[in-house]
Amino acid sequence: MSRLVSFSATHRLHSKSLSNEENLKLFGKCNNPNGHGHNYKVVVTVHGEIDPVTEMVMNLTDLKECMEEAIMKPLDHKNLDLDVPYFADIVSTTENVAVYIWENLQKFLPMGVLYKVKVYETDNNIVVYKGE
Repeated sequence: MSRLVSFSATHRLHSKSLSNEENLKLFGKCNNPNGHGHNYKVVVTVHGEIDPVTEMVMNLTDLKECMEEAIMKPLDHKNLDLDVPYFADIVSTTENVAVYIWENLQKFLPMGVLYKVKVYETDNNIVVYKGE
């Protein structure tokens, strides 16, 4: 079962371990000192046995609430690099955004239910993370 949410955020691809010149060469326009924004889409997939009483893998209302806490509240309309402590020393690549979302969702979802996080930075740039 999967559910989609969208959030808007700004960030700058910049590694503290590289010089300004190296960052510009590696990240190009995404290294703009003022940052740039995206309208991210995130698809969260959970799996498990269908409960014989509810006949659901998970109540969609519960999944929606978990996604609100783990994704929307910390990330929506934020500067990822300045407003989200996780990214203070980690470059806010889409790969790392997917890992952050996975780790944050694990705090709210029942153990073993989370299967996949798919983050669309754009329609063409997509990262799938399964906790590995």
